[in-house]
Amino acid sequence: MAAHRTAADPLEHPHLTTVGLLVETHAGFTSAAERGLGATGGLSLQWFELLLRLARTPGHRLRMSALAAQTTLSASGLTRAVDRLEAEGLVRREACPTDRRSSYAALTGEGEARLRRVLPHHLEHLVEVFDRTFDAEELATLCGLLRRLRDAVNPQAACASSDAAVEVGAGTAASAS
Repeated sequence: MAAHRTAADPLEHPHLTTVGLLVETHAGFTSAAERGLGATGGLSLQWFELLLRLARTPGHRLRMSALAAQTTLSASGLTRAVDRLEAEGLVRREACPTDRRSSYAALTGEGEARLRRVLPHHLEHLVEVFDRTFDAEELATLCGLLRRLRDAVNPQAACASSDAAVEVGAGTAASAS
């Protein structure tokens, strides 16, 4: 790994700048996504993220624990969100056949239809931002670096992605990451 020269003043440490830039970038994407998703399909960003992860997963389902690990939600927060999505008919719970303590969140046809209604507007914004900012090689590099950073700071999400991918081989679910 690269050695970084640290500033004499801790307030000037370059890692503070790096994390600040990530936080500011996230805030910008979050704000734009909330506005767009609410206007085009009545979805919150939280619901969109959950539906998208399920839609991008083979079998359109994930264990609740894997879904929680891949989001910013706690287990209880995810349970409440899935309760609301289930009440709207966008997801359903499925029992795990091999572990009665575990369950899956599964995307319904209505959930996929709702997601597909909002997706073009959301993608339009992402394409505009990323294509204006990066060429294809830079975008691939950024994606690889972000995945590596995610794996370092959120190993549960990386593990959930790997565990779900292994389940695909067994004929069940995989992660969208």
